[in-house]
Amino acid sequence: MKFTFSDSAPDSQKCATENKTTVDNLYKLSVNIKKIRRLKSWVLHKDVAYVEETANILKEMGASDVTVANILESCPEAFLQEPAEINTQKSTWNLVCPEDKELITLIEKFPDSFFTCKSPTDQRDNIKYFQDLGLNNKIVSRLLTSAPQIFCNQVESNKKMVDALEENYLSLGGTRGNFKTWIMKLISQDPFVLSNTTKTINENLKFLKDLGFHDEKVLKLLSKLKGFIFDLNTGTMEKGVLFTMSTFKCNSEELREMVMKCPALLYYSVPLLEERLQVLLLEGASIHQVKECPNVLELTPQIVQFRARKIKQLGRRIQDQSIEVLNGTKKDFEVNYGKLQVGKERPIFNPVAPLHVEE
Repeated sequence: MKFTFSDSAPDSQKCATENKTTVDNLYKLSVNIKKIRRLKSWVLHKDVAYVEETANILKEMGASDVTVANILESCPEAFLQEPAEINTQKSTWNLVCPEDKELITLIEKFPDSFFTCKSPTDQRDNIKYFQDLGLNNKIVSRLLTSAPQIFCNQVESNKKMVDALEENYLSLGGTRGNFKTWIMKLISQDPFVLSNTTKTINENLKFLKDLGFHDEKVLKLLSKLKGFIFDLNTGTMEKGVLFTMSTFKCNSEELREMVMKCPALLYYSVPLLEERLQVLLLEGASIHQVKECPNVLELTPQIVQFRARKIKQLGRRIQDQSIEVLNGTKKDFEVNYGKLQVGKERPIFNPVAPLHVEE
């Protein structure tokens, strides 16, 4: 059973005029008809619509009149579905969100994800598969709303990708226990990796091995790269490698060390790397400092400039210390900055200076 809608229906599927019953029922529910006419007017021309029935189902789930109006305005395709289809979808989503009160909140925020499902059977099968993988209901429900496309895949397709990832992970020396943790994090952070092909990851892993990375290091890179392993392509990686080796005058071993510290060297474009390096150099950093701490290249120019300015306000110079002080999250920098601040304010103790004590 499939039910999906496009933004515009063929003329053969439209009436010459709007369906008066549909429009009247929407008015009764205080739905903004003008918004629907502006965005998806074709739904108002359909011969058959289920406005009252859809509204009643939503209200039975606990939706207020305002919530019902919001849902029908945002996703008018909803009232083109037969009530049985909506109830089927509801029972599917109840597998991960059993409380109707919570479910109606999700539907109001993401009505398209709920009402424009292409295959309820695939959706149900994939929900069960992700639950079996160990993903909790909260994560699966988030995936349903943020990445509904992966639930439209046949479950065999998603399973094939996960099995390929597991095969590669184990071949690199990883354990099944660690793989389970890794794949759960990977899917929850970047579910669209399941839409990729096994060919992509095989080519990228081969490229890393050809650079001289041993299995243990490739495994660590997999953990650091997460979904980026699929965004890599040999062309970008080759250019990144050439840029790194020529700019930082490093040999193969030093290159691998830099990549382990900063995997972004593999997937950032050369113009982006050049721009970020230039900003660091303008703020006083040297090529050698960046080579020792390449992950500063993951910081945007705005962040680097702001942090460098804060450090200079303490009378410090970037070139006189490790640029590790610039690195990390906002919280990491605040901790490093605090240490520098304390160091500036603390007076230097002179052990041979006479003590002035009042008698």
